[in-house]
Amino acid sequence: MKKQTFLIALPLYVFAVLYLSVTTPINPHEAKMLYVSHTAAAYLIQWSSAHVPGFIGLRVFFIFFGFLSIWFFYELSRRHFEKREDAYLATFIFMLLPGIITGSTIANIGILVLPWVLLFVLLYENGRKIWLPFIMLALFFIHEASIIFFIALFFYGLIHKDKKLAIAAFAFLLAFIYLAKGIAIGGRPSGHFVEIFGLYATLFSPLVFLYFFYTMYRILLRGKKNLTWYISFTAFAFSLLLSIRQRIYLTDFAPYVLPAVILMLDQYNHSLRVRLPEFRIWYRRGFYIVMLFLFVSALIIVFHKTLYAFSVHPEKHFARRIYVPYTLAKKLKAQGVNCFDTKNEREKYQLRYYGIRSCKK
Repeated sequence: MKKQTFLIALPLYVFAVLYLSVTTPINPHEAKMLYVSHTAAAYLIQWSSAHVPGFIGLRVFFIFFGFLSIWFFYELSRRHFEKREDAYLATFIFMLLPGIITGSTIANIGILVLPWVLLFVLLYENGRKIWLPFIMLALFFIHEASIIFFIALFFYGLIHKDKKLAIAAFAFLLAFIYLAKGIAIGGRPSGHFVEIFGLYATLFSPLVFLYFFYTMYRILLRGKKNLTWYISFTAFAFSLLLSIRQRIYLTDFAPYVLPAVILMLDQYNHSLRVRLPEFRIWYRRGFYIVMLFLFVSALIIVFHKTLYAFSVHPEKHFARRIYVPYTLAKKLKAQGVNCFDTKNEREKYQLRYYGIRSCKK
């Protein structure tokens, strides 16, 4: 991708993210964080909503961390690829991922963790390791699922003989065990294993996820395993294992698998450029098809409100949980009603945000 094309796409992307942040009503997860949660993401959303009016007040910090993630990803891509055009293309693909667009416009813990992960890899590869313990400490307190990150660092340090990294990662793992932090493991074998593939398909877009799966597997067999691969593969493998017994929250794993876009484009470039020009046609066509599906996925997210309004079956639309309480609150206010009882706990918090309290004392 040429620099001029990227510089045209960037402001359009920024406008789309800000548009979604301003116009998308509060969702159930944000409502719960606003009123009952005590996580790092919850404290940010509670503070910003108290000082900034409107829907964007819920998401100011998350927009910032989303843009920061794109910047760190670009810097990491510049170091990884010899051609600047490849860095622009990798960053463009990263920006279009549904997980990045939604993460930047809706409050969630994943987008707070992602820039720390990218910054850690960037500083490690640049040899500026003095700051790494501080990033590890931040991840330890911000995200309980960061135990996955430390497991990946431990294996990488052990295999690549980086004793300091392995010891530091192992120390944090002991701290997780001592404080009983980390991902809760429980349940019994159920049908969530198939469900996790659908979740990853929504995170990456379906065809991009297929290539992500292929890249992880190919590098596992005979590719060069760098730190980014260890982090992404460990998170992906653990999510698959845990999904056999319990429901997986994708925000726990997304920050660690999304940086793999660099590996995916690198794998594609290697497969393409080792072939003669006459044998590259089908590879290029496949790339264009994947990019088309990715672009369509991004447009579906940006214009989800319009699609929901004209949906034949709105009860099946993914945005239903966002717009039903919003529409209900508007109708109740128009009728002069300021209280309403619902059995849905999270919907109750959404209505509370719009000034509709429970009628029960």
